[in-house]
Amino acid sequence: MRFAAITGYAELPARKGADGVTALDLYCRLARELAVDAGLERGEIDGLLVHTPFDGFSLYWPTVLGDALALDLRYFDVVELGGASAAGMIWRAAAAIEAGLCDHVLCITADVFTGLSGARDLMPAQRGEFEMPYGVSPPNGYYAMAARRHMHDHGTRPEQLAKIAVDQRTNAMAAPGALFGSKSLTIDDVLNSPLVCDPLHLFEIVSPCTGGSGVVVSRRSASKSKHPPIALIGAGEAGTHLNLARRPDITTSLAVRSAEAAFRMAGLSAADMNFAQLYDCYTIAVLIFLEDLGFCRKGEGGRFVAERDLTWGGDFPLNTSGGQLSYGQPGGAGGMIAVVEAVRQLMGRAGGRQIANAAKGVAHGNGGVFADEVTLVMAN
Repeated sequence: MRFAAITGYAELPARKGADGVTALDLYCRLARELAVDAGLERGEIDGLLVHTPFDGFSLYWPTVLGDALALDLRYFDVVELGGASAAGMIWRAAAAIEAGLCDHVLCITADVFTGLSGARDLMPAQRGEFEMPYGVSPPNGYYAMAARRHMHDHGTRPEQLAKIAVDQRTNAMAAPGALFGSKSLTIDDVLNSPLVCDPLHLFEIVSPCTGGSGVVVSRRSASKSKHPPIALIGAGEAGTHLNLARRPDITTSLAVRSAEAAFRMAGLSAADMNFAQLYDCYTIAVLIFLEDLGFCRKGEGGRFVAERDLTWGGDFPLNTSGGQLSYGQPGGAGGMIAVVEAVRQLMGRAGGRQIANAAKGVAHGNGGVFADEVTLVMAN
């Protein structure tokens, strides 16, 4: 994608509670901050991609937001891929620019934490005949089954999964705005936290919050940003079944296919990446994506994370803002955390947690329970 690049980003601090704020408030604030960061005037923004927040319109959300921002749009849409929505927005925005539809696209995700009573049923199709009658509680139960199966098939140990949460908490402590950035974790802390859904503990599962983030994708020739442009050099997308029971192997995701497509487009491999920003709704998701994106072979994820320093200054920087596990998960906006952190690192704007010589990196989004997978390869 030669004509488009990411030229700016914005991220709101994560917090519990809504305090009277609405998703529209968050979207408008992010739009303003994105325009400022990319050096754009309002009249220059002609593209808008969003996901639908919990308290937003199910239809016409881009139009509602465009109206609130007084934008004159030539390209706008809703991308609904769950946690893969953010990554899906980026290549769609680049493709629209390549097609000549627009010059500057705001890709925005935000959500307000209103408690379980305010949440939509995110996975209605998973109320299937082979799952719900046996008491499976989505999504915790599904990821717990994947974790237990991975342990059974490959000997993965609880302390290996716990280390992912520990290292990401270390990253969050260097990330302003992280929900859990004030207190470190140990492996014992994780394993002694309440068992939510065997074998997953409380600190291995994301905590919902209020927040949001986004990026600007621009035509290179129209860029006015003071920041170095970040190129999208590879993208891949894959999806089949939402129901976990229909998957032939619940420890292998379709990220195998999305990553293969993204790396092939980029002409690179996982070994060429300086960091990985992976969707991390649960520790088991991170471990499976490490395998499926090609950083290690299937079944070796536990040993891989145990033998490496996953912090921003380590030998394998992973989810260097803390990821959703420690930064917080603002509903469907959680996937943008990985994209923004990849852009931040490649722009050299990560401050005290800047990865040395960060030139190429991968960001990955996951929707549902290993259902929708989007992989992005980016470079400065």
